[in-house]
Amino acid sequence: MKQKLLIATGNAGKIREIEHELEHGGGAGILDGFQILSLKDLPPNTPDCVEDRPTFIGNATKKARHFAAIANCLTLADDSGLCVDALHNEPGVYSARYANITGPREIADEANNAKLLKNLENIPDTHRQARFVCAAALSLPTLDLAVMVDEVAGLILRSPRGTNGFGYDPLFYIPQFQKTTAELSMQQKSQISHRGKALRRLINWLRENVASASCR
Repeated sequence: MKQKLLIATGNAGKIREIEHELEHGGGAGILDGFQILSLKDLPPNTPDCVEDRPTFIGNATKKARHFAAIANCLTLADDSGLCVDALHNEPGVYSARYANITGPREIADEANNAKLLKNLENIPDTHRQARFVCAAALSLPTLDLAVMVDEVAGLILRSPRGTNGFGYDPLFYIPQFQKTTAELSMQQKSQISHRGKALRRLINWLRENVASASCR
């Protein structure tokens, strides 16, 4: 009987990227022994996790532990966001709710991007540096196992470009590629992105410590 691994996010864009790393980011061999679950596999009306910690690490570990206890299985969760130098690292942990918009993810993303551009409208192009940061955490119901943090640096454009990403991707420009992360293919984005790098490190940890990650 395979051990269960719950991916604790309802964000469709994150799910695509996590699934890509699990399949192509070095996890294929070790994860053959796991049954992969999503939040949709949990009972209806499962309580959500309130992400009220001041750091990405705090929110990721809280979310992983919260859903591991509910599902009684190994759980992977991440917390990630955009930190803009000129805005004193805002929106940071509030990236997903920067504009205080609830509802469909696409509407919230559009509102968040609009607010970001408004707050940066008087910032010159030479001072629009930013970082995407990701903390990825693994937990069992009563034990935090590991958390990996990584980031990618870029610049914030004045208008969106590209349709491949989600969130702030259409505004986040990577000079190395002369493209936004919304213009990169999944394979290109995976190699340089904050989430891709953090997840590969977490998968490597799991490969070396799979026995200690057992819920059985």
